[in-house]
Amino acid sequence: MALTQATSAHADSIQRIVHPDGRVEFTNVKSKAQPRASSKNETVYRYTDEHGVVAYSSQRPGNAAFDVIRFHCYACDPESSVDWYNTPLFLTPFEREIRTAAAEFDVDPALVRAVIHAESAFNPKAVSPVGAQGLMQLMPGTARELGVDNPLEATQNIRGGVDYLARMIKRFNGDVRMATAAYNAGPGAVGRYKGIPPYAETKAYVQRVGILHQRYAAN
Repeated sequence: MALTQATSAHADSIQRIVHPDGRVEFTNVKSKAQPRASSKNETVYRYTDEHGVVAYSSQRPGNAAFDVIRFHCYACDPESSVDWYNTPLFLTPFEREIRTAAAEFDVDPALVRAVIHAESAFNPKAVSPVGAQGLMQLMPGTARELGVDNPLEATQNIRGGVDYLARMIKRFNGDVRMATAAYNAGPGAVGRYKGIPPYAETKAYVQRVGILHQRYAAN
């Protein structure tokens, strides 16, 4: 769940830089150099610096152990080489959790599965540098508002994510494209632009969720 209209993140002082073409860069490493646009691979390195501080950077650390992170959702890269019409679907994981949450909040389970696929590729332990967590990539503040105590626990994460998705669908009068744009970029951005925001990553996300939704509905 990326908030594309934001230009910075408070967690760990991570700066989120949105470029005019929709490319996004995250870093909390201060540098005199000008901000560098993300590469098409959108790789971010997480490591502990010499002061014991967890750091995130698009520059590979030279003398520290690190984890490689995809900082944005699986389906948001405008230059993704994935064939969204033919990529394998996740038809059986978390079937009970998805069915239960979809029924509770009256959301198409195929749409739920499409959003999970787009957000995390069904990785329940997915974490982004700005703090989005779990299958549906809930931000900590959003998770708290939704009553999710542990976003990395699949049942809680799915229920919270579906609750939020249902709220976006209601807010935008049943328009699924607008709702999924709001899930990605935030409802404020959708409201300001009176439609899908002109962010490359959000436009890609909405298109790919739509493709996945159709495919999951047909299975």
